[in-house]
Amino acid sequence: MNLGRLSVQQPVLAIVLSIVLTIAGALAYFSLAVSEYPDIAPPTVVIQATYPGASAETVSQTVSTPIELEVNGVEDMLYMYSQATSDGSLNITATFKPGTDVDKAQVLVQNRVALATPRLPEPVQRSGVSVRKSSPTQLGTIFLYSPDQRYDPLYVSNYAIRNVADVLKRIEGVGDINAPAASASGMSRNMLPSGAVPKPRILLPGSLSLRLMIFSRE
Repeated sequence: MNLGRLSVQQPVLAIVLSIVLTIAGALAYFSLAVSEYPDIAPPTVVIQATYPGASAETVSQTVSTPIELEVNGVEDMLYMYSQATSDGSLNITATFKPGTDVDKAQVLVQNRVALATPRLPEPVQRSGVSVRKSSPTQLGTIFLYSPDQRYDPLYVSNYAIRNVADVLKRIEGVGDINAPAASASGMSRNMLPSGAVPKPRILLPGSLSLRLMIFSRE
């Protein structure tokens, strides 16, 4: 059957078929899985803990290892990545298979962490271990800076953490805000000849700007 010839010989039938196809397409549009931010990256669950005063090696041995032993093998988990820093902070990221219910994954990881909590050092138990769902998808980056250099990086950092980060976290679709804190200011003195009065000089680390990275919520 030649569709072109049929459309010419039966124009009414061609019009009816066009209308039917248009209506079917319009109805199918509402049932399509359309998302502004599709879940391309696999869901992740982040475990965070703090051991004040401990080195990165101590945190890895006394905090990270017990948690990893319990969390390892949780349902639908692909792999884990842990990072211990010299300030006593620990971040463990558990990545799950695409399509996994992130709420269910969070509950499973939370239960495993609860089993490991009694084996953690007392300071870590007092500060608590947080388990939250997260997404590696970054929605955007916001830079805060002092145009006239009136405020130093510490002031800009504290302002962002106290006044900006919490507001952004309450926006629908935002899962987490990564606001890197500026390092502490240092003070140095110039070596002058005997009898001279040295003038203190403040060294401000880095530029007078702060970056806020915004991540989506699963």
